[in-house]
Amino acid sequence: MAIFLLIRHCLTDGVGKILAGRMPGVHLNAAGTAQVTELRRRLGGFRLKAIYSSPLERALETAEPIALDQSLAVSLAPELTDIDFGSWTGRPFVDLDRLPEWAWFNSFRGFAAPPGGESLLDVQCRVMSLVARLEQEHPRDTIALTSHADVIKAVLLTVLGAPLDMVHRLEVEPASISIVEFAGGSPRVLEINGRG
Repeated sequence: MAIFLLIRHCLTDGVGKILAGRMPGVHLNAAGTAQVTELRRRLGGFRLKAIYSSPLERALETAEPIALDQSLAVSLAPELTDIDFGSWTGRPFVDLDRLPEWAWFNSFRGFAAPPGGESLLDVQCRVMSLVARLEQEHPRDTIALTSHADVIKAVLLTVLGAPLDMVHRLEVEPASISIVEFAGGSPRVLEINGRG
């Protein structure tokens, strides 16, 4: 069976304040760096066969120390990058909360897309294509995927067979680990938002 550790990147200054999306130059802050140390300790009991990461800085800064501990190189996977939020990228949440189209987007995440951006359905298609490929390449391995909250939620909702509109019913915090197992084509969620 293949086991996927879905790791959300550690804290940045913008978490909960701005919609970073694919904005370049978003790095871990001091608290995020401390979370990486704790994450490395938590992952010490796992023997990873591979680690894949979103190409965004905050995900790479989370993945690289883990890979070092495991004597692995990080493989970049563009499919794990954050949602393209189009013209909303970099905007503070307090500004977005005033937009009716922001409320619509959050109510109908299965198909709604930001202006000039992509929908969660688009994200689900790209990330699940990667997961299907990796499950074939690593049928009996434990691998880590370092990514972003909504990308991880798209995987979890797919495995749970839940609609994408339920994305806000899941919590995926910075530095959390969610675990999905694929055994003979039958996926199971083993843990969501693991912090221990």
